[in-house]
Amino acid sequence: MEIKKGKYRHFKGKEYEVLGTAIHSETLEQMVIYRPLYGEGKIWVRPLSMWNQMIVKDGLKRKRFTLIEGVEDEN
Repeated sequence: MEIKKGKYRHFKGKEYEVLGTAIHSETLEQMVIYRPLYGEGKIWVRPLSMWNQMIVKDGLKRKRFTLIEGVEDEN
């Protein structure tokens, strides 16, 4: 499963920037590297499987994070 760099909106409304991905050194699980576009802007990681998870809110099934502005890779 792959994820694009760019700006995402969390289902609760706040926005985040995905900086890239990494592999957990012990479990080999794919992780998303991101930062909130509010507050202190600290760098965080979250399992890719959790990032891409579907959630149910108010009886509606939706993505936890939705891409709102992608960034082209510089390869």
